[in-house]
Amino acid sequence: MTETHTDCEPHKISMTETNSDGETTHAAPAPEENGGSRVSESGEKAPAEFEHPEGGWGWVVMLASMWCNGSVFGIQNAFGIMFVALLKEFGSGENDADLRFKTAWVGSLSMGMIFFCSPIVSVFTDLLGCRITAIGGAAVGVVGLLASSFVTSLEPLYFTYGIVFACGCSFAYQPSLVILGHYFKKRLGLVNGIVTAGSSVFTITLPYLMSALLELVGLQHTLRVLAIFMFILMLAGLTYKPLLPKPVSSSKSGSRCPSLSKVFNVHIWKSLGYRIWAFGIPAALYGYYVPYVHLMKHVEERFGQDANKEVLLTCIGVTSGVGRLIFGRVADYVPGVNKVFLQVSSFMVIGVMSMMIPLCHVFGGLIAVCLLMGLFDGCFICIMAPIAFELVGSQNVSQAIGFLLGMMSIPMTVGPPIAGFLRDRLGTYDVAFYLAGIPPLIGGAVLCVIPWVEARRKRKEADATAETTENMLEHKSHTDVKNQDTESVI
Repeated sequence: MTETHTDCEPHKISMTETNSDGETTHAAPAPEENGGSRVSESGEKAPAEFEHPEGGWGWVVMLASMWCNGSVFGIQNAFGIMFVALLKEFGSGENDADLRFKTAWVGSLSMGMIFFCSPIVSVFTDLLGCRITAIGGAAVGVVGLLASSFVTSLEPLYFTYGIVFACGCSFAYQPSLVILGHYFKKRLGLVNGIVTAGSSVFTITLPYLMSALLELVGLQHTLRVLAIFMFILMLAGLTYKPLLPKPVSSSKSGSRCPSLSKVFNVHIWKSLGYRIWAFGIPAALYGYYVPYVHLMKHVEERFGQDANKEVLLTCIGVTSGVGRLIFGRVADYVPGVNKVFLQVSSFMVIGVMSMMIPLCHVFGGLIAVCLLMGLFDGCFICIMAPIAFELVGSQNVSQAIGFLLGMMSIPMTVGPPIAGFLRDRLGTYDVAFYLAGIPPLIGGAVLCVIPWVEARRKRKEADATAETTENMLEHKSHTDVKNQDTESVI
């Protein structure tokens, strides 16, 4: 009843949503799903009423979203370069037995907080709109990087870089994906692939830029240069001109109760397939971020200080971008939840490649490993949204992705520090990389159950529908016979 009532009041709400972002939206029909909004059965007419531009200003929005993905995850993925600089800047030499463990927490907190804040960001995006949320997040990111540039010890970076900067990135990142649904529908898969490939472009280029800056101007000024990237992201957020009304505002106009249901969408957890997916992926990610943090230091220790370690991040970035474009397109031809098998294959390859890193005693072998790892990293990332659509439906996809990213924050936060702890205790990264490859293999095996679970669910629903139809026909036939008997008596 709540959803039906929501769809009955688009005229009153479109002006409210419009004012929050300073934009005029369509007030007409029941709003179409976007960013996880719920629609009633009557809402199915929305696509016929509203036609996505499939271009126009949407291409500008796509470029702005691409810059967002690049600046946020490009900086995060290049933390391996900063990790080495932090060891030199704040480390007390090899006398500190936990040096790498403590330093790795800076990058781990940063990456983890981006995902940890995702459920909260989805709520703010619904309340305030994509534009305000993205600009505010980018501003917080600027403050975090500038504050980090003035610290004189490692511990304050846990807050300024690991929490403040990361929270800003999270609030800037999620709206950049939601806004794409305002402009594209038929081309959304292609556009999403291009946007997410932005992080690959930055992952390729930022390691070289950061290495040069660290050598020329030092750590503090390098952080200030990165703050410029986030400032540009604030300007990019201004392009997020909304087109679709959001039914969440209409549900909040009468009382506060609907807002609570929007904070935590219970419906998505009723799907067994989603529950398996939401726990299987985090289980696979305990070793995912380890190479991004520790691979650069491992290369220095094995191949020397002069080794061209930046080329490895370049390899990961290039093939990750290619993988997002290729597998994103391939996923369009894989029916239903069978798309999960693409993620399974990506986890299997990533796990095996992580275990191969210590076995590479030739630099060319590491390059081959990073090429394959990047390719299937792109596969894993680009098909998350399509799988979410298949598991929970378009009405609940925003909340589904938000809570999944929140659960992913835990393994991505604790993985690199554990690897740093093992290096400090054992004197080598070999065991850390071996162990980093095990969780992806386990998580991939768990995900294999999902297609079977979903097939069984659909069979039960089909049987229930057939039984209901049969009962209705039987009831109708009894009614007709009764009416005929009544007429004969008369």
